[in-house]
Amino acid sequence: KHRGWRQLARRRRDGQKRQTTAQARATMATNGEKQKFLLYGKNGWIGGMLIELIKAAGDEVVLGDARLENREAVAAEIDAVKPTRVLNAAGVTGRPNVDWCEFNKQTGIRTNIIGCLNLADLCWQRQLHCTLYATGCIFEYDDAHPLGGGVSTAFTEEDRANFTGSYYSLTKGFCEEMLRAYLDHLTVLRVRMPISDDLSPRNFITKISKYEKVVNIPNSMTVLYDLLPASLALSKRKLNGIYNFCNPGAISHNECLELYKKHVDPDYTYVQRRPRIATKFEKKTTDRRLSWRRSQGDASRSMKTAASRETAAGTRWRPSTRTTWRWTWAR
Repeated sequence: KHRGWRQLARRRRDGQKRQTTAQARATMATNGEKQKFLLYGKNGWIGGMLIELIKAAGDEVVLGDARLENREAVAAEIDAVKPTRVLNAAGVTGRPNVDWCEFNKQTGIRTNIIGCLNLADLCWQRQLHCTLYATGCIFEYDDAHPLGGGVSTAFTEEDRANFTGSYYSLTKGFCEEMLRAYLDHLTVLRVRMPISDDLSPRNFITKISKYEKVVNIPNSMTVLYDLLPASLALSKRKLNGIYNFCNPGAISHNECLELYKKHVDPDYTYVQRRPRIATKFEKKTTDRRLSWRRSQGDASRSMKTAASRETAAGTRWRPSTRTTWRWTWAR
């Protein structure tokens, strides 16, 4: 009987600790006054997490309905809502992977370039702070940023995009360059290989656990549990600029999968693929082949062999029906 009461008391204490932790995360972004957020990308993975965090912090969130490429509708919505902050978590990556963007370029341009620029410009005109959840998948290792170079040669916020091996990354790189004109009222967060504390299909760990082969090269990653509350703090404090929105250090696919095997599925197995960095000649040849495939417009054949954003730096590109990963190391 006494043992049962002790267990009940322990469970209550553990529940109180968990509640305190959740409240701490929710209030991390508090800056003294209640904010009214206008959020675009409400149906997305990150957008859904932001909605919960904002509500838990006691702030107000209005879910944007206008399509970002429709400038007049977005302008009318901003004027009607009168938000204190704007969050843009909208974007097109494609299904099942970014190769989709190779054959739906106009859709990618409308959302990833025109939509982002519309919202940034409208917020700039109204002196309204905007936060964009962008991508860090715009880099590849080069002579100035070699694999294994460590922090001293890591990509910084001042570095420009240097990867054009996929149309998705190409549009994102172009957009970031143009958005630099709005950085006095804009925060751009380079999210890289996002990891969440669940097994969502969009979770990086969930994705690679389904691959038969992985490449063991360290990379920067974004743990959403840690950094999404910080993004709201940045927004509230109007800390403008471009940020490599990643956790400190780097971790490889193998390290992630070993942890997955230890904590989730002890019977899980995978095959390590030997890492290889393409030479300058091979990169040049890859770009030419990719450009040729884009010009053909043969989706049925090219979908299986076009190089994706994850291919350029980490492995040699060869025709494959599987997606491989491109690697960067951001500070």
